[in-house]
Parts: sequence; C-alpha cells; structure tokens
Amino acid sequence: MEIRYNWTLEEILEVYNRPLIDLIYEAASIHRKYHNPKEVQISSLLSVKTGGCTEDCGYCPQSAKYNTGINAHGMLSVEEVKKAAENAKSNGASRMCLGAAWREVRDNKDFDTILEMVKTITDMDMEVCCTLGMLTEEQAQKLADAGLYAYNHNIDTSADHYETIISTRKYEDRINTIHNVRKANVTVCSGGIIGMGESVEDRAKMLLTLANMNPHPESVPINTLVAVEGTPLENQKPVDSWELVRMIATTRIVLPKSAVRLSAGRKGRTLEAQALCFLAGANSIFSGDKLLTTPNQEFNEDMMLFEALGIQPKKPFSEKNKPEPKIDIEQIKKEREAKNKGFKPRSVTYSESLK
Repeated sequence: MEIRYNWTLEEILEVYNRPLIDLIYEAASIHRKYHNPKEVQISSLLSVKTGGCTEDCGYCPQSAKYNTGINAHGMLSVEEVKKAAENAKSNGASRMCLGAAWREVRDNKDFDTILEMVKTITDMDMEVCCTLGMLTEEQAQKLADAGLYAYNHNIDTSADHYETIISTRKYEDRINTIHNVRKANVTVCSGGIIGMGESVEDRAKMLLTLANMNPHPESVPINTLVAVEGTPLENQKPVDSWELVRMIATTRIVLPKSAVRLSAGRKGRTLEAQALCFLAGANSIFSGDKLLTTPNQEFNEDMMLFEALGIQPKKPFSEKNKPEPKIDIEQIKKEREAKNKGFKPRSVTYSESLK
C-alpha cells in the first residue's frame, strides 16, 4: 500500500470493520513493509507541572474544575528532569516526553525553564517531545531552536464528538497548533483516546483527520481511556482489548509510515493483548510507573515482554537526524535575572550553534 492523503470515511470504516484476522494480517504486512517489526521505541512521560489546568477536558484528572485528589505541584527543576531522563535512558528509553498542565504556552520564566530542559535532554542523545497545550508559531520555533524533536498535541476524538468532551478549546485550535509545529520543522505527535462514549464512526473520523494531513503525523498515540474518579468520564466502561487491537491495526493501515504509539490504558491488559497490538502495527510504548498522573506499566515488565517476543528497543533519531540546539541558554538566564530585578529585558538572541 502506498502513502495516501485522500482517504474517505467510507474507506476507513470498511477497513475498521473487516474480520479481525484479515485486518491484523494486512496491518502486519504493511507494518513489515515500512518498519522493523522487531523494534519498538520506549518513551518515558514526565509531568513537569501537575494539576491546576483551566481546561475542562472530561477525561483529565489535572483539570482544576474536578476534584480528583491528584498531587498537584509547580514546575520541576531542570536538575530533577535531567535525573528522570537519565533514569529513563538507563532503562532503555530513547524518547523523553515532558508534559505541563497548561491550556497554552506563555512567554514567561516557566517557558524559559522548559527550553532549558529541552536542550539538556537533547544533549543526552535522547529525543525530546513536549506536550504543553496550544502554542504560537514563534513559541514552536523557540522550542525547535532548543532542540525539540517532537511536539504532542492530540486531536482526542472526532470533530463531531469533541464538543461533548471539551468546551474550553475548539477543535480548530488543536489543528492550528499542529500547523504551527509543522512550520517550525518539529515532528508532530497527534492521536486520540478511545472509550469516551464515541461511536465507531467517531473513531474512523478521527483517523480520517490524521490520515488526510499532508504530511502525516510522525507519531500517532492511541490511548484507551483511564477513567479517573472525579472526572465526568469516571463511569465509562473499559475498552475491550479486541477493540484496541482493531484500532491499532486500522491506524497502521491508513498511516503506514507513522509510529503508532500504544499509550494510556495499557496497564492491566494481558501480555497476549499487548503482543497482538505489536503484531497489528504498534511500534512504540510509554514505559514507567506513570503516564503523567495515571498508572502505567513499569520498565521491568516491558523488558520481560520484549524478551518473550524477541523485540529490541529502538534507538533515538532513527527517522530524523538529531536536531542541533541553537538557543542560547545563558542569555535566557541573564534575561530572567534582569526581569527579576525589574529591568526591561532584551529580546532573546540566538547563536548559530553553542560553542
């Protein structure tokens, strides 16, 4: 199958509803054409600022609008994040994802700290991904200049179902952020969540949006809802593993070259179900005890599964050259100090490279 950007809803529904044995066979065949089936990337996701978000995403325990009992905290330090990245790398992770519970990125000292975190981890020869909410083209460029490899901004579900889940951000806002990331030449990570009361047609429509982006997102996370007490979706029933495998396989067929990330909701699924997801085209996982604030499968469990299946962790930058940081961290620190002293800072300057 060739790469396409002109899928129809009817075509994707036809793929999704095929007999499962045929669906998995085709997905596995396409997966082997475009990817090494014995490689799976391990990513680690760290919440660098937890809780207090002003959004009302119905699935998210970090919203300030819900009483979920999470342990909220302000920004972690660069050193804390560096230690977490070192631990993740020692456990086989090649990508470090940094998440902050923000509606949007703001040009303040917290964003300056994020830029420093990105450069620090990039210098460790790890891919760095951020998920920070909406951002402008200029902010995306600053992240790119700091060495950012990928930016995650999920579309979550279909445009039709979206308004039943979120009212504080428009679907178009998410698409615009993805466009801003593209303009900065940062790879795009965008997928969604199943199990939020959506129909099969909603799932197909979500994939239709992603599959008709040109270029396709380099990474497509497929999450199953982790229903958290206190959120509006707390009573949703778990997604059946067969449905998860079906969604993974369909994603692989319509997005052949993208990394399909088996993401939230993996903990508690049988090893056999996870193995079927890999067979159907998943080639990336998030490992470690938490995904932001929800439980996740730990590194040692994943290594046991990899050994049983003959899978090796994928090395970083396999799809794209390592970005070279161009942002002057020392200049940012000086300007931050100037702000704290009450002086008007100069605009951030960039050097061609850090000596």
